[in-house]
Amino acid sequence: MSDIIYTKVDEAPELASASFLPIIQKFASAAGVSVGTKDISLAGRILAAFPDHLSDEQRQSDDLAELGRLVKTPEANVIKLPNISASVPQLVAAIKELQSQGFALPDYPEAPGTEEEKAVRAKYDAVKGSAVNPVLREGNSDRRAAKAVKSFAQNNPHRMGEWTADSKTHVSSMSGNDFFSNEISATLAKDAVAKIVLQTDSGEILLKDGIEYPAGTVVDATFMSAAALKEFLATEIEKTKEQGILFSIHLKATMMKVSDPILFGHAVKAFLAPVFDKHGEAMAALGVNPNSGLGDLLDRVKDNAEIMADIDACMADRPPMYMVDSDRGITNLHVSSDVIIDASMPALIRAGGKGWGPDGKEADANCVIPDNSYAPVYDETIKFFKENGKLNPATAGTVQNIGLMAQKAEEYGSHPTTFEVPEAGTVRMILDDGTVLHEHAVQAGDIWRSASARKAPIEDWVNLAISRQKAEGCRAIFWLNKDRAHDAELIAYVTPILEAQGVADKFEIMAPREATRASLETITKGENTIAITGNVLRDYLTDLFPILELATSAKMLSIVKLMNGGGLFETGAGGSAPKHVQQLNEENHLRWDSLGEFCALGESLMFLADAKNNDKARVLGEAVEAATQGILDHGRSPSRKVGEPDNRDSHYWFARYWAEALAAQSDDADLAAHFAPIAEALASNETKIVAELAAVQGPAADLGGYYRTDASKTAAVMRPSATLNSIIG
Repeated sequence: MSDIIYTKVDEAPELASASFLPIIQKFASAAGVSVGTKDISLAGRILAAFPDHLSDEQRQSDDLAELGRLVKTPEANVIKLPNISASVPQLVAAIKELQSQGFALPDYPEAPGTEEEKAVRAKYDAVKGSAVNPVLREGNSDRRAAKAVKSFAQNNPHRMGEWTADSKTHVSSMSGNDFFSNEISATLAKDAVAKIVLQTDSGEILLKDGIEYPAGTVVDATFMSAAALKEFLATEIEKTKEQGILFSIHLKATMMKVSDPILFGHAVKAFLAPVFDKHGEAMAALGVNPNSGLGDLLDRVKDNAEIMADIDACMADRPPMYMVDSDRGITNLHVSSDVIIDASMPALIRAGGKGWGPDGKEADANCVIPDNSYAPVYDETIKFFKENGKLNPATAGTVQNIGLMAQKAEEYGSHPTTFEVPEAGTVRMILDDGTVLHEHAVQAGDIWRSASARKAPIEDWVNLAISRQKAEGCRAIFWLNKDRAHDAELIAYVTPILEAQGVADKFEIMAPREATRASLETITKGENTIAITGNVLRDYLTDLFPILELATSAKMLSIVKLMNGGGLFETGAGGSAPKHVQQLNEENHLRWDSLGEFCALGESLMFLADAKNNDKARVLGEAVEAATQGILDHGRSPSRKVGEPDNRDSHYWFARYWAEALAAQSDDADLAAHFAPIAEALASNETKIVAELAAVQGPAADLGGYYRTDASKTAAVMRPSATLNSIIG
């Protein structure tokens, strides 16, 4: 096994790797450090799932499973780039591409009938959504802005949209019968094996069995009423029309791969309710599934003039919709994975509460977030900026995050225990000793789910928060609501640990709404705070605050201290990656910023130095920090516009600054001597290298695929400077 594993992923981060990874491997080898790769891309995961359908040459090892074993060992040192958490449309598109490349994969069964189709569907469902993170995150999260990044953002503040007190933008959520209000929770006193059953008038339906929980696990259960959701959505559509603003819905259909696509489907159906009422049977016959989005629906009915006319009439009568791409007519409801709440809400908030409408103009919006569990965070943020005006990045402090996520903690681990209820009855979670742990009376179509958080990750999370607060000495808040069932169980863990370690006075416990305002007040004063949160809030807040503070969440330092001693170093968010690939395809310009990769690389090398007593690795890591500072200080990050420096240029400058720092350091004479000629070659050939990189921009780029690009074509696109290649090797 290599000393460091660099993950192979998808889209823009993977294209950037084609340019950056050879540089990493070249420099690391001088310190005796090997850097290997493992494929966790969507295409790679699909191929690994179907070896029996492929030739010997096409078969691919299950790298995700192998990494899953590695992260449970002290030797783990993994740099994880953002990968696709696939929605069904993305999964289907990837399958079609792979089939066109000669892989004899089965089609995705939309409505499996036979046992064989059900087995195929189960394999594909294991690939979609958040399939990677729960496997690799065998530790809790420590996310913060690197000092160099925060300093740069303060010295070079990004543009913020203006907030006004009369803005009509607001958050709308259900008043009850949602996941938040129906949640119940319990902490298990002993090891247990549970099953989930639905008791109906016609008998008992087994939904899931063999669920193993160790003692001390917090186990939740909840459901959302489909009838209440339908009524809520219909009301909000009418309210939005009356207010004359944009209608938008914000979900996480990628990570919450079972529940949120269903919620998204309800929104599609509500927006086109008259059409479904009139043509429901005909559309079903055409294969329409509202969960797949408006884009798929329109494609299936485009040849039926009557349905299309009624859709046009319905859309004309509805409020204007928040757009993903006004120029191309891509709406908020086209594809569930296009609008992801933790990216879409911060972007709208940063823009002063404005979203793009179908007319190509900005407008206020109704931000519909059905469930109340985390909607108050965005609601309070919007209220705060209406009252106080926009945040000033030049003077703002920072919000760090310690996140509970190990061992599939909380909602992000709920996929195997989430169900759309097939008929009315009572859902019960029953333990192996016969105890009914949880039960809910439900109706057909309701969405029921259970989630859990284990004792060891919870205790590790609290201790990680204590160490981080000690290191920072700043305000620290546990974002826990004593009136929410799950949070109350966590508070019962948190309080005794804080008291036993004598640090209870260093921490506050607040519900998310109050914690949001407290954090915004703190950073507005230029001070820092630590948000100590559960898994979903970890995800949401490490986009929200960095996008406000830094303009992007891709520049966060994201360290996962694995519970068995290893390290997982994440490189930031990939939500904008599809647009970056589109621009590269059209103009051969990649605006992806690898700053997150630079930060993760430095941390990985420093971790390796400590773990293996490798002083040369430490010198490399310290030089990475100097190179990262050089990128920021000299403005070498990628530009958004074709014809200007892009991702490839930033890699050249990073390699140069890295080599120069290594040549100048005095801790290791051998490394200094090794890198001196490399630094000189990179500097003396600057004009030639920059010209070679610039020469390729403008014309379209051929990558040979989207989900699975051609390696040689990608290398040609991403490493176009023969001079740089000759120096790096």
